[in-house]
Parts: sequence; structure tokens; C-alpha cells
Amino acid sequence: MAESGAPTRGVDDVDAVTRAVLTASRLLVAVSARSLGEVEERVTLPQFRMLVVLATRGATKLVALAELLQVAPSTAMRMVDRLIAAGLADRQANPGNRRETLLQLTDEGRRTVEDVTARRRAEIGTIVERLAPEQRSALIDALTAFNDAGGELPVGALELHPLGWADAVPDGRS
Repeated sequence: MAESGAPTRGVDDVDAVTRAVLTASRLLVAVSARSLGEVEERVTLPQFRMLVVLATRGATKLVALAELLQVAPSTAMRMVDRLIAAGLADRQANPGNRRETLLQLTDEGRRTVEDVTARRRAEIGTIVERLAPEQRSALIDALTAFNDAGGELPVGALELHPLGWADAVPDGRS
């Protein structure tokens, strides 16, 4: 224990970092849930994840969508059916291969992603504004390293849309 009563932490304290990341993830999940507040009767969090993938990737085959969401194709199909029934997504024949079906957002689905993302961005912005400039800089460095370690594409490798969602730039990693 340090003199202040706080436990001392070594530079390599994996448990302390893990606890801090878990706490931050709890905050981000709460922000995400609140951002869905206006659409929660129509869209669950997993369904919203699917909408974001479709907004990010564009028209996508069901199998690819299931892989991106790490769910079984049958689960993805049930989610798609619900989104289609809600008017947020639709199916179309793949112009390159008529035997394949592509899934895509409707205009209403796109507006839903944009609205929820705008609410999420605003709330996160409010939290970030409470940090001192040096804390913001440290957070950028820490989150960049964390994202790299987790294999998440850096924002620099993405083409951002005005409201914060992104399309992968063709580089073979999409």
C-alpha cells in the first residue's frame, strides 16, 4: 500500500489495466444502451450491431454478415428477418451472381444508424470534454494501443462519414 492508502501499481499490472478497461467498457455499454433509447422498441443491441455492419460494409451476403457478427447463419437470418419486418433492411439479388442474396439497409435503417450514432457521439463527446487536454492525449495513445492489440482497424484506415460510422477503405483488410 502507498502512504495514501491506495494500492501501489507496477507498470506491468495487467489486473489493474483489466479492471480499468472493464469499468470503461461498462460505461461505453451504458452510453450505447442510452443511445438506443429512442429505437429500443424496434431494435435490440445485437440488431443494431447488424445495422452498423450493413452501414459500414454496404450490401453483404448473409454468411459474411454472420461471420462479422460472430453468430451462426441461422441466428443472423432471424435477425435479418426482424430488421426486414421493421423496414430497416431488405434483400436483393446479387447483380454479380443471381444465386446469391445480398442484405442492405433501407433509407430508414440508414437514418436509424445515423441518429443512434449521433446520440452516442454527443454523449461520448460530453464525457471527453471533462478530461484535461493531457488526459485526452493519454487516452488517445492508450486506446490506440488497445485497439491495435485487439486487431481493430484504426480510424485512419477507415473512411469516415459525417456522423462517425465508417466504410473500410479497400486495402485487403475489410
